[in-house]
Amino acid sequence: MRGKHICNKDIREYAKNNDVPLFRIAMRLGINDGNFSRKLRVELSGDKKAEIFKIIDELSAE
Repeated sequence: MRGKHICNKDIREYAKNNDVPLFRIAMRLGINDGNFSRKLRVELSGDKKAEIFKIIDELSAE
């Protein structure tokens, strides 16, 4: 049995700590929230993470 590893945990925690639901990030990215959740199953690149952190900051400021 493999150990449990959560990919993109930093994104999930940052969104949660800023009260930004994942579906709102998906909407801003122009994708379905189910597709966004699937994307988070594999670790994203640094550039993509930076884009998502920026979106979370923008959404939390609204």
